Amino acid sequence: MLLKKIHRFANPNKFLKVIYPFKKISLYMAVFLLFIGLMDALLFSPPDYQQSQTVRIMYIHVPSAWVSLLAYIMIFFFSLMYIIWKFPLFILIAKEIPIIGISFTLITLVTGSLWGKPTWGTYWVWDARLTSFLVLLFIYMGLIFLEKAFKFSNNGDISFAYISIIGAINIPVIKFSVDWWNTLHQPASVFRLDGPTISAEMLIPLIIMSLGILFLFFFLALTNVESAIQEKKINSQNFRG
Repeated sequence: MLLKKIHRFANPNKFLKVIYPFKKISLYMAVFLLFIGLMDALLFSPPDYQQSQTVRIMYIHVPSAWVSLLAYIMIFFFSLMYIIWKFPLFILIAKEIPIIGISFTLITLVTGSLWGKPTWGTYWVWDARLTSFLVLLFIYMGLIFLEKAFKFSNNGDISFAYISIIGAINIPVIKFSVDWWNTLHQPASVFRLDGPTISAEMLIPLIIMSLGILFLFFFLALTNVESAIQEKKINSQNFRG
């Protein structure tokens, strides 16, 4: 029963009809939330008593980091579903996400370096969190190179899926690096069992920015998937012709 439902939405034509309204909603929500979030973060959120105005980098850095991890988690699950059910749509979606994931990972690393200079006195340290995030960047690069090298190969799809699953080992390393090792990077201040340690004046714009960047990610991912499906249709028609 579950397989039939999955198969129903795994049809590319039906999938395009389903994602079209979600793509438009994601764009509108991204623009609205990012506008509100940036206004709140830059104009109304107070400076930090230790970091002063530098803390405003957090409103870009933290949401980008969260989306970088979410992007890879989605690649992992779509790759896993492709291996289990062999639906081509799943691997097509998985292969369109790395280019977005690597963009947010670069934003995370750059904004983290800009924050690190006034906070730590240097743009880069071989900290466990920073190093594991750099590894994530290299994994994304590897997946993109693999996708380009075997763009229309079934063997390439299988290789992409298995490497994506293996690369997911790095995700818990990133998440728990500040707990497993002594690091300069601060521990979690939002998602904690005992509740957030960040003030509401900073937490609210951070959540708004995070939602805005999340909807931006969904819009970009759905746009990429839509383009990939259309490209595959055109290539199939040219091949038959």
